[in-house]
Amino acid sequence: MSEEIHRIIRNILSDIRVELSDEFDRNFERESFFSEGWARRKSPVRGGRSGHLLVDTGGLRQSIQSRSDEGSITFFSTVAYAGIHNEGGEIKVTAKMKRYFWARYYEATGGFGRRKDGSSRQNARNRRLTSEAEFWKLMALMKVGSTVKIPRRRFLGSSPEVEKAVREIIEENLRDYFVNEYTRKI
Repeated sequence: MSEEIHRIIRNILSDIRVELSDEFDRNFERESFFSEGWARRKSPVRGGRSGHLLVDTGGLRQSIQSRSDEGSITFFSTVAYAGIHNEGGEIKVTAKMKRYFWARYYEATGGFGRRKDGSSRQNARNRRLTSEAEFWKLMALMKVGSTVKIPRRRFLGSSPEVEKAVREIIEENLRDYFVNEYTRKI
């Protein structure tokens, strides 16, 4: 009997692991933590190929992993910046960050389309580059030690939706076990 209980628990944990891995991944598509929408960006910079929040290179999304032991599952991310995005908070501007902001500013200003006389074209791309360049310049001009507020954009954690999914998986596995056990005895 003890081996059967361990088998049922392993099946339940495996099903929970698969279901919640999918749901946590879908949070990046929904741009929300289930029904809790993520704060929109205030900057004109829309990094990444997808244009989605928190998806620039896909590294954060792909870093979500899980591990389990005999009776629990833990979901986590392997990237250092995952916590600040998941929980929100403030970060201090460092000299290294300022160098990065200046590099992004020069990168943004280098992409301006120019006319033959050297003046910049007044097209949509240049206007976007101008607002992007202004954003990076403002970031680069921040003083070392000042703070930048990162809004909370949860993608991992507990919620009523997670609890409901876990409860349904447990009920389904137990129902299947008892139906199979009942039909086996008949």
